[in-house]
Amino acid sequence: MTIVLNEPGVDGLTGAVDALRAWQDDRTPLQLHPGDLGWAWALGAKRLAAAVRTWSVGGRIIAVGYLDASDVLRLTTAPDLRQDGDLARHLLADLDDPERGVLPPGKVSLEIPNGALLREVLLEAGWNLDESWTPLRRDLAEPVEDCGLRIEVAGPKTAGVRTAVHRSAFASPAFTEEIWHVLAAGPLYADARCLIGYDEQDNAVAAATVWSAGPGKPGLLEPMGVHAGHRGRGYGTAISVAAAAALGELGASGALVSTPSANAAAVAAYRAAGYVPSSERLDVSRAA
Repeated sequence: MTIVLNEPGVDGLTGAVDALRAWQDDRTPLQLHPGDLGWAWALGAKRLAAAVRTWSVGGRIIAVGYLDASDVLRLTTAPDLRQDGDLARHLLADLDDPERGVLPPGKVSLEIPNGALLREVLLEAGWNLDESWTPLRRDLAEPVEDCGLRIEVAGPKTAGVRTAVHRSAFASPAFTEEIWHVLAAGPLYADARCLIGYDEQDNAVAAATVWSAGPGKPGLLEPMGVHAGHRGRGYGTAISVAAAAALGELGASGALVSTPSANAAAVAAYRAAGYVPSSERLDVSRAA
């Protein structure tokens, strides 16, 4: 098969998102999700498009990659081709050659779902296993319990509250109210909700964003954070329960989240919220 690597541009983002939606399945290991691109839409459509790569055969997209940083690629493939040798070897060639325009020379990292032949091919080519992540899933077949917080869906009038919690939780000044409006104007946000959790004193203590991939498919919790001044009180667990409930209202079959395995507190919070961990996923890296 003739595999074509593309940088799809703004007009091609819809095709990449549609492919990712189609590949989401409760039986498939956690992988790049439409919500990952939805969250990145806060950068603006042009910057997001410049960070997306697709691989196609005969017009069918069979792999999608998103450069979460210039040296970090998050990649997934059509599930029916995850063990395809031709695709794995073609991807290796594109990832290893900076002239192909996917990854730069030097040290780089790659996220790929468990069960992909590409991992074995990369390791045989001299790449190394790297950071460990814990994927977790909460089934949404049954109603979700009350989370114990007052939950508000963020909108234009409360965007400042939502972004303030995020900036405090992640010690990052980048997520401003203006950036939230760019995010919310993106086409993927129609299937998303930003949640704000308030305590009994009406303090905004936690926030999360959830992304649906469509009815009957697993949705994504990304990101979740607790205000730095309100940690250690179970609010991470509470907002994660609220996130599951919101995804259930959007018709999702389950709620997915992933966190570095080294972040024991986050893993514990998600487990307390009813998310069940699955096999750890190891990133793969190429040394400088």
